[in-house]
Amino acid sequence: MSVLAIKGGKPVREKPISPWPLFDDTEKKYLLDVLESRKWGKISGKMNEEFEKRFSEFQNAKHTITVCNGTVALRIALFAAGISPGDEVIVPSYTFVASATSVIEANAIPVFADIEEDSFNISPDCIEKLITEKTKAIMPVHFGGASADMDRIMIIANKYNLKVIEDAAQAQGSKWNNNYVGSIGNVGTFSFQLSKNMTAGEGGAVVTNDDLIAERVRSFHNCGRKTGYPWYFHFDMGGNFRLTEFQAAILLAQLEREESNLTTRSRNAKYLTKLLSEIDGIEPIVYSDKIKSSYYLFVVKYNSEVFNNLPKEKFVKALNAEGITTLEGYPFPLYRQPLFKEKNFWAKEIDYNKVYHPISEKACQTGFWFPNLVLHGNKEDTESIVEAIHKIKNNVSELLRDDVK
Repeated sequence: MSVLAIKGGKPVREKPISPWPLFDDTEKKYLLDVLESRKWGKISGKMNEEFEKRFSEFQNAKHTITVCNGTVALRIALFAAGISPGDEVIVPSYTFVASATSVIEANAIPVFADIEEDSFNISPDCIEKLITEKTKAIMPVHFGGASADMDRIMIIANKYNLKVIEDAAQAQGSKWNNNYVGSIGNVGTFSFQLSKNMTAGEGGAVVTNDDLIAERVRSFHNCGRKTGYPWYFHFDMGGNFRLTEFQAAILLAQLEREESNLTTRSRNAKYLTKLLSEIDGIEPIVYSDKIKSSYYLFVVKYNSEVFNNLPKEKFVKALNAEGITTLEGYPFPLYRQPLFKEKNFWAKEIDYNKVYHPISEKACQTGFWFPNLVLHGNKEDTESIVEAIHKIKNNVSELLRDDVK
């Protein structure tokens, strides 16, 4: 029986499945083009304009506006969609904090909804129960690259006259019923932060088919200006949230091979799902036929009882030690973050200490994630993930004998 790497043994892998971020000579060429042009800002250059055009084509959307990051994209989208101070916006409790803090920054109030167990995405049933006269928008987060149930969400939104702001930070290239997420609701937002499927280190974008929303986004991200007016005319609240030409150049190169990367991740995810489904105690999430995930994350449920009650945290540490990049996932739902429990922001209407979502709680206890880079290898690389899990399972008593350092 082989010794676990975390106990001093040889790891299953000596190096990660894939380096990250991915790049080639195309990024180098486009970056050099910007450098030599001396037009490094969005106002004077052409890279942002070209990327916006091509990303709109990729998304099958009318408008794309690049901005400096995904959180800012959410904040601007809320403004452009007409969210006002005191309005309530329904967001999932299982998501990154920016989904909720962007609502606070818009002087609105985040109201948390539970998620669905089979997708870890916001529950439409829970959404409808939370709607009040103050509710003005729903913010579905397409977690891990898998779409929320946009059919039901749009029905609810139309029924109650609510805006839908899609947080697609993790879902560039994902589809619901063959429609690209981020382009289904009133407005969608994307992140190009370092870990994302397409990355420029930082960056974001707002996507919409609504001309008025697009006009407001363009104004807000450019200090309240309007196209066709002199530089020092400012019509709306706004700031400088523009993306640099260097970042747009990298994104343009990344976009050119994203279809190929999507195919690779999808192929490897399908194979990994098959392999992991054969391991008792390991349950990969299998999405419905309506969902085409871009697999920013490969999400798995861990049953500690099958592993002699080995805590998930120790399991993940052992898996990382074997050379398999693995993430523990969120430690608890957003409503249990100190920010909300202590109400360390202006709105005091909701007592978040009274919020409890059983499915979100369970997802935090059992869910762990493989990041996208794990899905950029070959068949043998994918099989090494399963090999590492079997190795841990066969040696679980060693992990239980004393604390993992």
